[in-house]
Amino acid sequence: MSKGRILVVEDNMDNYELVRFILERAGYHVFLAVNGRDGVAAARLQKPDLILMDLGMPEMDGWLAAEKLKADDATKSIPLYALTAYTLPNERKRALEAGCDGYVSKPIHMDAFLKTVEEAFGKSREKKKARKPQQIN
Repeated sequence: MSKGRILVVEDNMDNYELVRFILERAGYHVFLAVNGRDGVAAARLQKPDLILMDLGMPEMDGWLAAEKLKADDATKSIPLYALTAYTLPNERKRALEAGCDGYVSKPIHMDAFLKTVEEAFGKSREKKKARKPQQIN
């Protein structure tokens, strides 16, 4: 049984295969989009539990894809984390301003990466719980 569904938006197949391997071994179902445009479409169609978004990609970069996802009622509540080699403070700030809920820098460190993913799922579950209407007796 899967712990959850994760969309990885990544144009580098070596990076994707590493992330996929780590996440699948941890019990997640992982699927791919190779650029921001396809990532936005996949998120709308598949409704993943978490999106991991590279920032530097062709066709539509991760910053613009994040803005589109967070502006769309169908996808704005999906946790979205930048997964990127852009590590300068202004790049991190730009990712968060674009709508990313968190930030993971490459190269990834397996334990810290998995902890971040678990925290993202925990926050997502808390939001879903908070949205459930309370029954009044």
